[in-house]
This record gives sequence, structure tokens and C-alpha cells, in this order.
Amino acid sequence: MSKRLTMVSVALLVIAIIYSACAAPAAAPAATPTTAESAPAEQPAAAPAQAGSLLDTVKQRGKLICGVNNQVPGFGNVDVDGNYSGFDVDFCKAVAAAVLGDANAVEYRYASGNDRFILVKSGEIDVLFRNTTWTTTRDSAEVGMEFMPVNFYDGQGMMVRKDSGIASLDDMDGATVCVQSGTTTELNLADVFRARGLDFTPVVFEDNDKTSAAYDEGRCDGYTTDKSGLVATRTKLQDPSEHIILNETMSKEPLAGAVFQGDPVWADAVRWVVFGLIQAEESGVTSQNLDEMMGSSDPTIKRLLGVEGEMGAKLSLPNDFMVQAIRQVGNYGEIYNRNLGPDTPFDLPRGLNSLYTEGGLLYSPPFR
Repeated sequence: MSKRLTMVSVALLVIAIIYSACAAPAAAPAATPTTAESAPAEQPAAAPAQAGSLLDTVKQRGKLICGVNNQVPGFGNVDVDGNYSGFDVDFCKAVAAAVLGDANAVEYRYASGNDRFILVKSGEIDVLFRNTTWTTTRDSAEVGMEFMPVNFYDGQGMMVRKDSGIASLDDMDGATVCVQSGTTTELNLADVFRARGLDFTPVVFEDNDKTSAAYDEGRCDGYTTDKSGLVATRTKLQDPSEHIILNETMSKEPLAGAVFQGDPVWADAVRWVVFGLIQAEESGVTSQNLDEMMGSSDPTIKRLLGVEGEMGAKLSLPNDFMVQAIRQVGNYGEIYNRNLGPDTPFDLPRGLNSLYTEGGLLYSPPFR
């Protein structure tokens, strides 16, 4: 019996050795993909730009994709020939000039109040410059935006007809109000009227043109948005002189550009272009005197213009990045005056958007 067991054991051992020898070669191909089904394992290496910063992608692409409004004259508007212009549009141009050396290397995408953040998160646009208010929720991981420096300090207002008898918000109990959806404007309207114990009926539309058109047609007693937007939109009404903007300011609306969270290199590049435009105005550097200022002995101006300090290299940008932005687009003051200043139909006072040295809130951290 013992001999039979020994023979069985030997036979089993031989079978195991043979099985192992046969199985080993079959395992080798799994370590080296050779079929189309195995291709996904190699995808990360096929898109190196995704592993780095969006800054690299923009440079390689050769153009900036910028989300803007196209319905607010003075800030973001498009003419019949498809040309974009406005205060926010010029910030797109400044970033393109700084990063690519060409202010015209921009593809503009309309970003509505409802889809603007989706466009940023999905990567369909590189940066958003579109009268967008910086808030806690929008700056959180939930929405995923990283906001740039405030480029326009605003506040929500209310437009009504001169002959309506409305002199203040308190006169609007029971009123209908045209408002755009997906905006802080819609939320602020509810908060302010509730706090004052006023009833109202919101008439909501998806974009500015539809909202203002409904008001102009008489479908609402009032029309609310940022005060700068009211000034701009009033110029598009059938008879602008028939409408007034109430004195009350209903909210704080710090308007700023935004990029997707999680890419500090790209965020810093855009951020310091905005700061650079502000610093240029403070330092007296304009598109007209730029060549003269290149020889300035002022250390701040030298660093701003890349004459010394290699500020650009620290941001993965050319050292003359602000030279390009200022030469092609101008400093903050030039951008403001060209689009919103006294020689425009809007004639918006600088107010809070003045430099801090002139009583405003505009202030750049040191270029150092």
C-alpha cells in the first residue's frame, strides 16, 4: 500500500511540473500589451500636455480660448462682422499678448450665465473673463473655480422707467422684475426684497439680451443686474432717456476672471498679467511711453518690464511678458478709458476702480 502511495505522489509531482512549464509562457504576453484592447494602459503617455500645466497647452496650441459675454456693450460685445470688443475682452487680449506675444491670438467663446463654469471645468475654455462675481461657493471645490484679481468692483442695481413713480426699492412692493438666471443677481434680488418685506415676481431669462428686451417691451416693472451692466444695457433700449437707475446698491459684486482650480502654474500666469496691468498704471507705464520707460531707473518698473529680476521666468513666461501686454493692449487705465471712460457712451466714473493711491481699491502686490 505504501509503495502505491509513493508512486501516486511521484506521478502528481510530475504532472505539477509539466503544468507549470506549460503555464509560464502563457503569462508573458500579459505583461506586454500587443492588442488594441490593451491600448488604454498607454494613454497617459500619449497626452503629455495633460500631465503638465494648461500654460504649456496654450503655448503649443498657439492661441488662447477665452470665455466672454457678447451682449454687454463696453464689457463684452460682438459686432455684425463677428469682432469682439470690450473691457473684459481686452483682458483676454492682454493674457494672449503676455503668453503668446500676440494679442490677437484669441478664440472667443460665448459663456452664458448658466454654462460659464461648465466651460471652464470641461476645458472648453482656458480662462473666463465675463462679468462674473467672485463668491465663496464659486471659489469652493464644489464649483471648482480659481478666481483672478478683481478687475471691476461693482454692485447690483435696479432700472425702472422714469414715469413709473418708483424712486426707491421700497416703492417696488408687488412689482415684476426681469432678471437673468444662473447669476448672483437672481439670488441677491430675492435676499434684498425679502429683507425689506417686499413681494415681487421674478421674470427670468437665460441671457442678458432676452432679459433686457423683455423689460424694454414693458413685461417687467424693473430690470436688475450689476450697475455697470445697467449703464451698458440702457444704451441698447429703444429710448434710453426714458429709464433711470435707482441710487440704491443691492450687493457687492467683485467681478473677476477665473480659471479651473488645480493648475497653479496657469493661474499664476493669468493672475500676474492682471496685476501687471494695474501696476503699470500705478507706475505710469503706458502703451505710448513704453520704450522710454524701458530705460527707467525705478526698480519696480525694471522688474515689471523684465529689464531685471526675471519675473517672467519665475512664472514660466517670457521676461518681457508685460511689455507685450502693455504695448499691444495698454495698462489698466487705458483699457478702462477705451471701453468705459468719458469718451465712450457709458462715461462710467472710476470710483472704486481707481488706484488705491487715488482712493480706489485697485492694488497690485509688489513685483519683486
